[in-house]
Amino acid sequence: MATTSKFLCAAVLAASLTLSGCGFHLRGDSGHYTLPFPTIYVGLPEASPLAIDLKRNIRANGGTTVVSSAKEADGVIDVLSNPEKTKTKTILSLNSNGRVRQYLLTYNIIFRIIDKQGKELLAPTQITLTRPIDFNETQLLAKEQEEALLYKDMQTDLVQQMMRRIAAVKTAGVSLPPPGPAPSGQQPSSQPSTIPPAVPIQ
Repeated sequence: MATTSKFLCAAVLAASLTLSGCGFHLRGDSGHYTLPFPTIYVGLPEASPLAIDLKRNIRANGGTTVVSSAKEADGVIDVLSNPEKTKTKTILSLNSNGRVRQYLLTYNIIFRIIDKQGKELLAPTQITLTRPIDFNETQLLAKEQEEALLYKDMQTDLVQQMMRRIAAVKTAGVSLPPPGPAPSGQQPSSQPSTIPPAVPIQ
């Protein structure tokens, strides 16, 4: 009986390793993005949780250094609407007694990418994330904790979406130094691609 249990445990472990090896990731895991800038500046307050998370992801990908001044950066993340200041909580539904049954949390950012000369490489882009949350006045503390976790989840999601869009600037061919001479009969494309490299093209 003990031998059978050990065998089952080994089989489960092997299956888990197989999933990890084939590229399976839990929701929220960060991917790897090749950013087109040697140096980059994040236009958010230093203490901003979003800034901290975004900078951590940029550094983790390697190849790009986060600098403290826009003048030193090859690329600038210019934040036009800070989600920490504009996040909202609105009533989504009411119960039969007219009391709040559910809220809708909204996390929204508008940003663009410019180079050190101020040239716009990525036009103002808006990302809006929402999460519903049930409300129970008898569980206020638990609901406050749940709300904080949902905002954290949206922040993580937002960072990944921003990383994909920043990486996509490379495919536009406008933020990198001119490549070598194109092969005979071919011209470098000047049309920006809106499809992030991580998304397979059918």
